[in-house]
Amino acid sequence: MPGYRPWTQGYRPHNAPAPVNGLAIASLVLGVLCFVPGVGLVLGLTGLRQIRRRGERGTGLAVGGAVLSGVGLLLWALLFATGGVSALWHGIREGARDGASVSLTEGQCFNAPGGALTGVTYDVDTVPCTGVHDGEAFASFRLPGRGPYPGDDVVTDTADERCQALRDGYAMDGWAVPAYVEVYFLTPTEDSWAAGDREVTCVFGHTDEGGELTGSLRNDETDLDADQVAYLKAAHVLNAALETAPGEEYAEDDLAGHKAWAGRVAAALGEQARMLRAHSWPDETAGPVAALAADLDKARAEWAKAAGAGDADGFTAHYENGLDLIDPVRTVIVRSVLGLATTPPTAGDAGGSGSRMQV
Repeated sequence: MPGYRPWTQGYRPHNAPAPVNGLAIASLVLGVLCFVPGVGLVLGLTGLRQIRRRGERGTGLAVGGAVLSGVGLLLWALLFATGGVSALWHGIREGARDGASVSLTEGQCFNAPGGALTGVTYDVDTVPCTGVHDGEAFASFRLPGRGPYPGDDVVTDTADERCQALRDGYAMDGWAVPAYVEVYFLTPTEDSWAAGDREVTCVFGHTDEGGELTGSLRNDETDLDADQVAYLKAAHVLNAALETAPGEEYAEDDLAGHKAWAGRVAAALGEQARMLRAHSWPDETAGPVAALAADLDKARAEWAKAAGAGDADGFTAHYENGLDLIDPVRTVIVRSVLGLATTPPTAGDAGGSGSRMQV
């Protein structure tokens, strides 16, 4: 019985087809994708020459790749000539920035994922301020710098300092901001910084994780009258000086620093009294304001003596007298007549309105 013939090496039942030219394939791929059309055109033309010389297949691939690459090359030239490439790159950068950071405008209220205003977030939902919400944006600014990301600590410290300074422009009457409200901020991440993101957004939020706010905290020149604004601007002068207290709590630990601080407070008290007297007050407000300005004059004298004290004991005596004369309670009558909040914030409260002495 005859045996079966095995398929041995070298035996071909049919003629083997010619190979397909590799440059033709590469040209078609680059022509379709339009990544580097100039390269695709060169590969297509080179592939055609090799096909004719070697008898390979792929003429249609090479021709198609060369044509598509040629069209792509013309499109790229047109984009460069009309500025389209710049617009395209700008759109890519903006898309990366939008995808990496949250953008809120002043006065917008929002809900954060899970109600958390800490950690990393890539999206928030804007909602009406009249309802329940997690936060309210009150200011924004751009960080300087074209170099590498400066680090979390630098970005956080800068954002904290600037946002604390900007909140008075949005919520001018700090007494009207509840003690459970704190300042938070949205900052660039290292990745979004690389895409050009430099925006910091300052927001009000609840001190408790998951706590909610209701209603807007905005009280600025758009919804306060001229008398209220005049009083609050004068009060901010003193508040700003009080916030420059030295790090050491006791005068004996840094007498020079405390004396310099007392000098700044004395100057601020003089300016505050001047601003109050320069404004034209309604009849029912003029008397209480004049009495307050007289107290400020007495306080300025005590703080000036503290600034010139020869020792810690002398400083402390004048400091305590001066501090009593700027007790926030002394401003309640004026605030009541002006229609401002009349409950003084408690010193040491965690909230944004109670972390400072405000008059």
